[in-house]
This record gives sequence, structure tokens and C-alpha cells, in this order.
Amino acid sequence: MKYALYYWSGIPGRGEFVRLALEETGVPYADIALTKDGDKKMMADMKSESTHPAFAPPYLKAGKLVIGQTANILLFLGERHSLAPKNDSGRFWVHQLQLTIADLVAEIHDSHHPVAGSLYYEEQKAEAARRAKNLRDERLPKYLGYFDRVLTAQGSGWLAGRSVSYADLSLFHVVEGLRYALPRTMRQLEKRYREFARLHDKVARRPRIAAYLGSGRRQPFNEEGIFRHYPELDI
Repeated sequence: MKYALYYWSGIPGRGEFVRLALEETGVPYADIALTKDGDKKMMADMKSESTHPAFAPPYLKAGKLVIGQTANILLFLGERHSLAPKNDSGRFWVHQLQLTIADLVAEIHDSHHPVAGSLYYEEQKAEAARRAKNLRDERLPKYLGYFDRVLTAQGSGWLAGRSVSYADLSLFHVVEGLRYALPRTMRQLEKRYREFARLHDKVARRPRIAAYLGSGRRQPFNEEGIFRHYPELDI
């Protein structure tokens, strides 16, 4: 089955979590964001879908299925392409980890847009400075410390069992994004929590992921997406 991934062009964003899973599996897929007028195609497609319309991208088309929400898409791909354990306990555990990552991603986004996503960063800089301090001092240690404990308890270098899961790929992307957005903070945190950095490096060395990271399909981080580097928020 060939898949079609719909997401905004020009940013890795939440679509990147799905891309990493698709790249790891090696299944063919069309990345609509990389096609001519990709955003226009996506908006027209969203308006035309009447049965199960997505609230917002990313969403995945798989035959007649239209699947929205990042964690939901990954649950689907994980079951079909061996990116999650087969038993219920392991399957729901990986889904739980992905939902926790989704919570973290929302907090990272809100550190630079704490008032409203529709406002420019420059219109909420004072609030962002306060929110980012809370993220640096309290929330990131809590989240990254949690994932470090999970990795230590598993003992395999992966979050679930002895093989890579979509949650591992997603945590890799979060580490990549935070290193871009908050490099000073991450250098300090990686001295305290070492396991998630090791996981990051293991994922980066996987042949298909390494090939993807070195390709033109990998969209760079910038100040339009979830992970944004504002030096004043990383003090």
C-alpha cells in the first residue's frame, strides 16, 4: 500500500514524526508538502473530505482510510510495519509514550507562543520569557528525566522491548528539535540525563534514517515551526 502524507511545507513540524516512521519502514509514500503547490493541494483535499475530515494536518491517506492526529497515525503504522510490539500491553505502552511526547511537544510550542498561536512571537515576548523559564527549569527536566528512567528500566537502549519503535523515532526528533531551539539548556540537561542522548545517536545511525537525514527530503528547523531558536529564551 502506498501512503500519502499531508502536512504543511517548509517546516518539519508534527509531520516529521510520521515521516520518520515511514522512512524507517521503507514503505513507499508521497509527501504532499514536497510537491508543487503542496499546501494548496492539502487545503483543497481537507475541504473535499466529508466522511472523516482531519481537524488539522498531519493526516495520512492509506487506501480509503483517512487518519488524522500524529499519535493516531503512528498507532496505525506501528501495528502494520513492526514499529510497536504485537501484544496489547506493549502496543498500548508505545502509544502511551507517544501521547506523552505529544504533551511535551505542546509545551515546547507554547514556550514561544503562550498567549495564542495566531499572534506573532513579538506580540507575546514577555509572556514567552516567563513560560520558557518554566519549560527550562521544571518541565524539560520532568519529561526528559521520565524518558531517561524508562530507558534505564528497559535496559535495551529502546523505550519498548528490544527493537526500535515509533516512540523511539519520535523522541529522537524531540531531542533534535530541542538541541536546535534550546542548545544551552540541552547541554546542561544532557549532563544529567544521558540515556535519551544515547537513544538519539542509535536512531541517527539506523541506515534508512541516516539516508533520510542526509537527503533533500529532510526539512530544516526554522523559526516557523514547533522548535524555534530565540536566544533570549535559552538563557
